[in-house]
Amino acid sequence: MWPAILVGSVGCFVLKFVGLSLPRRLLDEVRVKRSAELLPVALLTALIATQTVTIGRHLQFDARIAGLLAAVIAVRLRAPFLVVVTLACLVTALVRLAT
Repeated sequence: MWPAILVGSVGCFVLKFVGLSLPRRLLDEVRVKRSAELLPVALLTALIATQTVTIGRHLQFDARIAGLLAAVIAVRLRAPFLVVVTLACLVTALVRLAT
């Protein structure tokens, strides 16, 4: 376990060091800025997708998908964050209760 933690720590340090060592002119490019803005959104989307439709190493389609769809609709309607989360929880609970 400790070797994996040490390798991960060194990898994070090296990645951070390389990022800080890049020349400013490279960081000011439009493509680099746009990619840096979109990367967190892509990672969060992938995390949501995997947590919604998987259990362990298997696909599992259940009430969580209904909750996710309710959240997507609420976000599209520009609902506040607390409303989005509450609605997703309620829809998921109701679908689980119904099945």
